[in-house]
Amino acid sequence: MKNLLRSLVLLAAAFAALPLVAADLSVTPASFVPGARAKYVHGTAGATITAGQAVTLNAAGKYVLADADDAALYEVEGIAAHGASSGQPLAIVVEDDDLTLGATLSMVAPVYVLSSTAGGIAPTADISVGEYPVVLLIAKSTTKCILKPRAIQGTAAATGS
Repeated sequence: MKNLLRSLVLLAAAFAALPLVAADLSVTPASFVPGARAKYVHGTAGATITAGQAVTLNAAGKYVLADADDAALYEVEGIAAHGASSGQPLAIVVEDDDLTLGATLSMVAPVYVLSSTAGGIAPTADISVGEYPVVLLIAKSTTKCILKPRAIQGTAAATGS
């Protein structure tokens, strides 16, 4: 019994040392609804994009999925308002004080950032070494949020300390 207890303590300590990483938000595109005062920009998709994914402009001036661990793709313009294939018109929500994201949001950890999964939205606990920290939204409730993408001032890839 003593060895079992010791093993459980060691196992708990090992798990406590692991970084806490939560999954990206699971956005339901059909449930993505911008608020009445949402601000938009319009452009052309440079890839297949789904409503609710974070997007950025590529070097060709087309919208592609933003990516926190890519120096060329981390500067988020906004979130796609609808789905589009490469070459199709795309509306991007760039600011919204009453966005229904179509995902369940946390009120315990209400700040969300750009994910290292292209187009994804992640909790801040997921920022890791080599990623560019970009705050995307803040939850107002479990269904509504404020969208105002901002790279952290002086943004550089996160480093271990």
